[in-house]
Amino acid sequence: MSKQPHLLVDESDVNQIALLPGDPGRVDRIGSHCEDVTEVASNREYKVINATYRGCPLTVCSTGIGGPSAAIAIEELHQVGVEKVIRVGTIGALQPEIEIGDMVIATGAAKEEGTTKRYEAATYPAVPDHRVLNGLLTAARDNDESVHIGPIVTDDAYYNETEEYVSQWTEANMLAIEMEAATLFSLSRRNDMAAGAICTVDGNLVRGTQKGADSDDELPAKAKNNVERAINISLETTYSLSDSS
Repeated sequence: MSKQPHLLVDESDVNQIALLPGDPGRVDRIGSHCEDVTEVASNREYKVINATYRGCPLTVCSTGIGGPSAAIAIEELHQVGVEKVIRVGTIGALQPEIEIGDMVIATGAAKEEGTTKRYEAATYPAVPDHRVLNGLLTAARDNDESVHIGPIVTDDAYYNETEEYVSQWTEANMLAIEMEAATLFSLSRRNDMAAGAICTVDGNLVRGTQKGADSDDELPAKAKNNVERAINISLETTYSLSDSS
């Protein structure tokens, strides 16, 4: 198979499990927790490395911001044989008690975006694979980490998340909002891939605090620390899902 046009990888370049941050800069941060790190490709918003964690081979690939770029990553990773993916990102809280720096493990994502509508009806659920979800929950528990667990919103109108929308999502007990998970869950399901997501809260839309700093340099201090902890949880989950465990 020829190289994929955006990720610039083929089947021999990647492993069966991939971690998917949005920010290309976070690829190297994840790599710093691993061994045998090798850069595979870098093109536009997509940076790809291979590494090992506790003997488990994995790939790390950035997706950029939003459903369209995440869809490209998922589709091309599927084409080259990736079977399991975990989003490791940031998210804005929709409940007043959720603090900046808290972690959220998503049990599903409301489709307030346009990408999945080109694939299927909005009535089809955007949910994580139960094995990946259970792996994230187990890794958090085993590491004595406190996480919020529940449904989130995926939206693609970053600058139009008005008070009206926020109040509706809060009333519906949605935990938080980001821009990729519904696409990740839906396309993974359609491609017989297993997906999950763990995100660090970088702001609270109900309180009006900072949201959406995509670069690690812009994150509040507590969020920086918990991004590190979310990376650890995702890597432990990767190990538990691998043949090496």
